[in-house]
Amino acid sequence: MALKSQESRDEALVEAAQNGHLESFGALYERYHSPMVALAYSVLGDRDLAEDAAQETFAIACQKLGTLRRRDKFAGWLASICRNVAHSILRSKGKSATVNFQEPVVNQNSGDHRRDAIRQAVFKLRSSDRELIVLRYYNGFSQAQISNVLNISPQAVNGRLFRAKRKIAKYLKRNGFTGDDYGTVRR
Repeated sequence: MALKSQESRDEALVEAAQNGHLESFGALYERYHSPMVALAYSVLGDRDLAEDAAQETFAIACQKLGTLRRRDKFAGWLASICRNVAHSILRSKGKSATVNFQEPVVNQNSGDHRRDAIRQAVFKLRSSDRELIVLRYYNGFSQAQISNVLNISPQAVNGRLFRAKRKIAKYLKRNGFTGDDYGTVRR
């Protein structure tokens, strides 16, 4: 029910923004800036570049808002622009299509090594799984919020998160970490 309410509020804001009401676009910016930074980060692996990508995303969205026919799909449309911008930034920086961590993790159980290992595992996931993990665990978005931003069902979010966490756990186990080392990922 809350998701439908969010969508109807977005629709009203999009319609008002399409009619030249700048404050409405500002409200959409406030609502979706953080998710777009997180989404860009899942592609770029760099917080500063992710901020740049989010800014460019909103600039493009502002220019092209009049072309959006399905106002109820604003979040998914914006996420699509954001992914394209992030991939464009990767290409312009001469990086591969995903952030690549080459070195295997050694079995050192300090907090920093665990965090690095988890980050490596996350960035080894395919991009759609990485988006979910970054939005949920690095940015604290609820499954309903992720569902709205990525335009997928809450059930799909739940299933994909479960599978992605399992892949992370397998990666960590292969690299010498025990379940006690990454218990927070498995929840």
